[in-house]
Amino acid sequence: MSDSNLTAAEPLAAPAAGAGLPVAPGSPGDLAEHLRATAAWPAEKLAARLSRPWPMRAFFLARLPLALVAGLRVREIDRRHCVVTVPYGWRTTNPFRSTYFAALSMAAELSTGALAMLATRGAPAPAALLIVALEASFEKKAVASTAFTCEDGDAIFAAVAATLATGDPAVVRVETFGRSPDGVEVARFAFTWSFKRRAARA
Repeated sequence: MSDSNLTAAEPLAAPAAGAGLPVAPGSPGDLAEHLRATAAWPAEKLAARLSRPWPMRAFFLARLPLALVAGLRVREIDRRHCVVTVPYGWRTTNPFRSTYFAALSMAAELSTGALAMLATRGAPAPAALLIVALEASFEKKAVASTAFTCEDGDAIFAAVAATLATGDPAVVRVETFGRSPDGVEVARFAFTWSFKRRAARA
């Protein structure tokens, strides 16, 4: 898949000039929907950056240099799903002529982590994020490029909303599935993310 195929599905709408962030309803469920609907500028800018080839590479160089070296690409991203590919080639293969599990893990994590960053960047208050658990299974040797798809954006936004509403840590388990170009599943991962509202600075 070429860089020209990069898409930002369901583009994040920028807020009107001078508009403040509306006051959200109090329940975590309502707040999660509020976070998805408002799409504050930091989240909008991050999604736009990750969905364009050169800004994405600049982001990787500054924040995730190993992702740049491995050739990871964010192919699609919106508030509900993310697709990340890892190429099959000299940078990512192991001695057994398949994609090294560490390279698969990086792409899998990014497909969930990009959604976590969108949720926290667009939140009305700062929140910390951290992976606290990882599960993985490898169904077949990866001998071509692998695309990881995570469709748990709603759950991630709900977790961020919960910690913003209560101040307590919120934990969510999300899955991502890696498939070869012919659609065959080669690996699946589950990451458990923890979100915690940060205390306001004095």
